Amino acid sequence: MMHNQSEAPPASDAKTTFESVAEEVFHCYGRTWKPRTITVNRAYLRNQIMPFFRGRPIADITRREVQRWFAALHPTPAAANRSLPILSLILRQAEIYGYRPEDSNPCAGLRRYRRRSRERFLTVGETRRLGAALAAQESVTPLPAAVIRLLLLTGCRQSEVRTLQWRDYREGHLFLPDSKTGPRTVWLSSAARSVLDRLPRTDRWLFPASKGIGPMRTETLYGCWRTVRAAANLSDVRLHDLRHSYASFALQRGESVSTIGRLLGHRDPTTTLRYTHFADTLAREAVETVGAALAG
Repeated sequence: MMHNQSEAPPASDAKTTFESVAEEVFHCYGRTWKPRTITVNRAYLRNQIMPFFRGRPIADITRREVQRWFAALHPTPAAANRSLPILSLILRQAEIYGYRPEDSNPCAGLRRYRRRSRERFLTVGETRRLGAALAAQESVTPLPAAVIRLLLLTGCRQSEVRTLQWRDYREGHLFLPDSKTGPRTVWLSSAARSVLDRLPRTDRWLFPASKGIGPMRTETLYGCWRTVRAAANLSDVRLHDLRHSYASFALQRGESVSTIGRLLGHRDPTTTLRYTHFADTLAREAVETVGAALAG
């Protein structure tokens, strides 16, 4: 996501502030970052980085300062880990621009926080409860409920389904022109096609915004999800866990990890390998089942 940009800014000044360099970097990288990436990175810059470094001459920022900043973010390790490469990029570009000496990036080698896996897989019983809750919600908010049902049936990311256009659905498949890992084809089951074929074609978007133009707002989708999740008594399940559950169901049906990687659109095979621990769990359960049957 982050590539070296050597484009030179205006002449350096010993008192050039951190925020002015940050703006130069975001202006430069904004030409290649996706809109969603810009939005997310700006949020981390604004909320996690600027409160600590705003007003500081960028040439004076030390390793100790960066360590104190990172330690202060310990209560929110995910935000800390996402903010660190953004800060590192800004400081590295400051070297290229001539605001700091070469090889002086104080973020270099700083280790991120280790986080426990938050992956959650639905059981068959939980999936049935979710299906019943979705069926009840469809009469109230049919389009957001349809998005949620498609997430469970395709393993797609919410942004990939929420922003679908009718031109992306043809020949019984979804053709995503710009997914997180680039263009890809999503193979659809008959159940998924049934959901899509029932949608009204009133807009170029499959799931248009309820007000204004463009696709459904993220807030609309998550509002529906909170309602459905509560009705299904699944308070600890995130919307993204439907993607994990899709992978787990595929494993239970005997699909290989490489096939699941293709279904989920993983570019890097190592990303899919995190599901192997679930495959190991299935194997252990099978061993215990066979053992109990033979012992009986």
